[in-house]
Amino acid sequence: MALLVWGGCSTQPPMENISQETVLFATPADSSVACYRIPALETVDGVLLAAIDERVPSCADLRGSRDINILLRRSVDGGRTWEAARRILDYPDGVAASDPSFIVDEDRVFMLVNVMDHDEAPGEYRFHVLHSDDGGATWSEPLDITDEVAPEDWRSDFKFITSGHGVQAPDGTLLHTIVNLQRGVFVLMSEDHGDTWSLAPSPVTPGDESKIIAFEDGRWMVNSRVQDAGHRWVHVSMDRGQTWDSRPDSALVDPAVNASLIRTEEGLLYVGANHPTERRNMTMRFSTDEGQTWTAGPVIHEGSAAYVSAAALPDGDVGLFYERADYTENVFVRLPRPW
Repeated sequence: MALLVWGGCSTQPPMENISQETVLFATPADSSVACYRIPALETVDGVLLAAIDERVPSCADLRGSRDINILLRRSVDGGRTWEAARRILDYPDGVAASDPSFIVDEDRVFMLVNVMDHDEAPGEYRFHVLHSDDGGATWSEPLDITDEVAPEDWRSDFKFITSGHGVQAPDGTLLHTIVNLQRGVFVLMSEDHGDTWSLAPSPVTPGDESKIIAFEDGRWMVNSRVQDAGHRWVHVSMDRGQTWDSRPDSALVDPAVNASLIRTEEGLLYVGANHPTERRNMTMRFSTDEGQTWTAGPVIHEGSAAYVSAAALPDGDVGLFYERADYTENVFVRLPRPW
């Protein structure tokens, strides 16, 4: 078991260990797949879903690869055992899908991905959505929502839906984030359970890959990666994205990587690489005051660690699915409640 070390937090009891660790996707030296990247984790109706990019010719992202598929593994016992991997999306050669993410709406789970057709529309990012009503056992045909949410003058922009997960607000609105590197981070939303999608009116800046939380009082909070900042930025809206109040959060040290932020019954959990410049030192932090202050630990993995996705498990524990060992392993860990 990997020992967890608390970073000086005197108000929380220390964790003793990780209760489970499972390598879900790894790249052997003789593999025909270059690497597995960009983990996404979510729980729906008691079933745990772990999705990831299968990057075949190289580890390049959507711009640099003609062949990226989306793989899925399911667990019906909270991550203790896992079904074999299945390809959920495998488009024809030249069409690549990347950056899976989930949003749960009661018993339905949506998967959102970014897509590029390198032959018909090279350099143009598209957004596809599919859903499952049986815990990820079967999936609908993907629906292209790009023209529904992206203005025409975005056609050639570098834009993408953030990988990992979005959320459902207390009022039922589905919320996620789209990054447009030329224009800012926009909230992607659906007010009719995924039948239609739109963008909130105003972007947040600065920002890159982001996570969103919705509070009972109607506030939205976006927690953003910012290139070269060394820490996260937090943006709060009281009016459904009409206006934003933005501030840096120096407590959330960050090397510009996709982190995870989820709500639990006790408060907010943030998980990310705790280093200002290097993707390493995966650390979990906890907040009982809606993100105003954070605990200092614990450290989950001290070595190389990059993208991470967290999910609250049915029994109250927390699951993490993260990249480590210079992107050669994607690991699920189960963590007992540290609070």
